[in-house]
Amino acid sequence: QVQLVESGGGLVQPGGSLRLSCAASGFSFRYYAMSWYRQAPGKERELVARISNTGSSTTYEDSVKGRFTISRDNAKNTVYLQMNSLKPDDTAVYHCNVIIRTNFWGQGTQVTVSL
Repeated sequence: QVQLVESGGGLVQPGGSLRLSCAASGFSFRYYAMSWYRQAPGKERELVARISNTGSSTTYEDSVKGRFTISRDNAKNTVYLQMNSLKPDDTAVYHCNVIIRTNFWGQGTQVTVSL
């Protein structure tokens, strides 16, 4: 079965960096686009970044452009989100996502940006 396991979240000061990882299993990872979403308290889940199956194409939500970078390693079945210049508004639970006829989600990893 499809499994997505996120890691790498934590508490970081404004301006700091974190690298999230999502280990995927149960499907042919190299054939599917992958996405990172986030959900802050009281807000709807929003798309942060998406990467094509080969990694040749990426898209970003406007507020993270120039600060976040999505990448993938198809040999390791893993997708990453490098987050730099973090802001308090980036505080959220970050989820990995793949669409294979339906949406599959990981359990999420908490990112908290605070002094």
